[in-house]
Amino acid sequence: MGVPRKPFYFLHLFFVILAILELTPLSKSAPEYTTLVYKGCAKQALSDPTGVYSQALSSLFGTLIAQSSKSKFFKTTTGSTQTTITGLFQCRGDLSNVDCYNCVSRLPILIDKLCGKPIAARIQLFGCSMLYEVEGFTQISGMEMLFKSCSGANAGGSEFEERRDTALTSLENGMSSTSGFYTTSYESVYVLGQCEGDVGASDCGECVKSAVQRVQVECGSSIAGQIYLPMCYISYTCYPNGVPKKSSSASFTSPSSSGSGTNPGKTVAIILGGAAGVGLLVICLLFARGLLKKKDDY
Repeated sequence: MGVPRKPFYFLHLFFVILAILELTPLSKSAPEYTTLVYKGCAKQALSDPTGVYSQALSSLFGTLIAQSSKSKFFKTTTGSTQTTITGLFQCRGDLSNVDCYNCVSRLPILIDKLCGKPIAARIQLFGCSMLYEVEGFTQISGMEMLFKSCSGANAGGSEFEERRDTALTSLENGMSSTSGFYTTSYESVYVLGQCEGDVGASDCGECVKSAVQRVQVECGSSIAGQIYLPMCYISYTCYPNGVPKKSSSASFTSPSSSGSGTNPGKTVAIILGGAAGVGLLVICLLFARGLLKKKDDY
């Protein structure tokens, strides 16, 4: 008599299951830097009976996407004398070239989905933005507020506002000595600021100063706030448990989702690994049981 074949059947089945699990990718959420912040779409649609504007716009998007793998800011003009379109993109200063490209490459699709084809459009994601406008479009003031966001949670008390304002003052000072992007923190308050790539140092400083004043008034004691102006934007976030460390390609999350949160992908991997270990143990027991049964049969 040979060794019972049933345990080997289970062993074979186990390795088949392992192979299937290995080939099944763990779901990954989109990077946080691709989260939509706001959209700005001109009310006037692009009149384009011959398709020349669409062709110029497509060429513009292609150029901007190509440049996003090399730089954090690029501005250009495309089209003929009658169909001139100006456009630009900008990535957050701490994004890698790869992340910048991944972020910017999503923007033309979002513009088409959210705005259609107006004569001007602006889409802001958490990590990048894109703007285009047909020549002759009436531009808004560089200090006009495009978007604001204040957290519903309230930190409460003047102590928080003092810490927040100290961090914002540090941001103002830091922006004056950088190339237009600066981050810092003060006692659990993290602040970030960025100016558009072609804005001069003086105008950048004035824009950030205006944004700081607005976020103080608009957001009060909110635990987080953002102000976007045409030439710059700033944000602040309070982390009660301390500002978390940030990897080169990641971005800070809201206080409610940072800190001791569980990594879903890692959790699934641990569960699968544990299941595989249990399965292997069961198979070993079945195999041993088969050998003992064979011995008893002699």
